[in-house]
Amino acid sequence: MAGEEVSRRSFLKHAGIVGGAAALSGCAPQQGPAAGGGASGKHYEWQMVTAWPANFPVLQESAEEIAAWIAAMSSGRLTIQVHGAGELVPALGVFDAVAQGSAQMGHSAAYYWKGKSAAAQFFTTVPFGFNAQQMNAWLLAGGGMELWRELYAGFGLVPFAIGNTGVQMGGWFRNEIGSLSDL
Repeated sequence: MAGEEVSRRSFLKHAGIVGGAAALSGCAPQQGPAAGGGASGKHYEWQMVTAWPANFPVLQESAEEIAAWIAAMSSGRLTIQVHGAGELVPALGVFDAVAQGSAQMGHSAAYYWKGKSAAAQFFTTVPFGFNAQQMNAWLLAGGGMELWRELYAGFGLVPFAIGNTGVQMGGWFRNEIGSLSDL
């Protein structure tokens, strides 16, 4: 059982990070012929704010992993300092902080931004929604990323899918569900 939990946790932490990190690693503008990386290239330092507390298992760990991978893939030209919820902005301040330029990156779940746009919640896991494979298929091959980018463009943001926890069990309810009639 413990080995299964470690494997599951490791999978969730790394699922989808490669594609997102690879896409993000090219975000820093290149500077002339020396832009090939290393000591002669320009160095960029970005701030990533997250909706997760510092040292939070899996979610905050994946944000740290993304930052490390981007630093490695850019040969150190782009380094990202990751800030947990409340360190620079509150957990639910991530969207606005990035949109306003206080931070260059945010790591959160799109359903937190339903108040910005009702459609935002469909670009993340929701109760009774897509499983991990269905979500990835829709985002990567079914036009989902194009819709998500169109939605966020109005806020000056570019979203990336970096991880996938799969469908959430159950639901979100205002009142306790004690019987079938409560549904």
